[in-house]
Amino acid sequence: MEEGEYESVLCVKPEVHVYRIPPRATNRGYRAAEWQLEQPSWSGRLRITAKGQVAYIKLEDRTSGELFAQAPVDQFPGTAVESVTDSSRYFVIRIEDGNGRRAFIGIGFGDRGDAFDFNVALQDHFKWVKQQCEFAKQAQNPDQGPKLDLGFKEGQTIKLNIANVKKKEGAAGTPRARPASAGGLSLLPPPPGGKTSTLIPPPGEHLSVGGSLVQPAAAPGSGGATVSWPQPKPATTATADIWGDFTKSTGSTSSQTQPGTGWVQF
Repeated sequence: MEEGEYESVLCVKPEVHVYRIPPRATNRGYRAAEWQLEQPSWSGRLRITAKGQVAYIKLEDRTSGELFAQAPVDQFPGTAVESVTDSSRYFVIRIEDGNGRRAFIGIGFGDRGDAFDFNVALQDHFKWVKQQCEFAKQAQNPDQGPKLDLGFKEGQTIKLNIANVKKKEGAAGTPRARPASAGGLSLLPPPPGGKTSTLIPPPGEHLSVGGSLVQPAAAPGSGGATVSWPQPKPATTATADIWGDFTKSTGSTSSQTQPGTGWVQF
């Protein structure tokens, strides 16, 4: 069974009025004001069907569904369906009886929404017909259609944005892992901008840094008094035995330590 044998329903309106129209004297179009709008010739149901590429406007009885008149439409807009110039609710259609006889009658809707649906149903159908014709031409001559060029033009670049990329450890904005101690506790890093503590030599002695002598520093809050180093413990017996020959007094005052100098003369 071919596709043209199927009939689909495009639009159904429960009330439509049919009018006798006078012959058109000029080419300016039809005017609904020239019809006898208060006395329609017939009232019933309108149904638009499609069979293949042709649409059919059928005027049927509301109760029995008996066909009153039928207007085949092969093109829209065209001579088969025309709008009047003075209203959006009235149209002129060309009906046929199947024996070659044709006549033009006027139809009208009481609601503007029904007239809008009637117009859109015909537009959508013939838009679909146009697309089918274009697809058929492309299928017969596939080489004549425009070819899709997906190549890069000269100087054209693309930018890829890949989300959820892990940053390297130690990168900017990523905190470094704190080293863990032997007990499993993490050690805090030193505070930013902290200064290293300097050792203060004992009173009367000078600290040599880089070949120069540095005076002992005063402890804060001590009124200028210097902080003394812890005094060294006296030498043990073993140390005294090793250096015993040098520590024995020879009766000369030159072997004694001069106070305040910090040096021993031999």
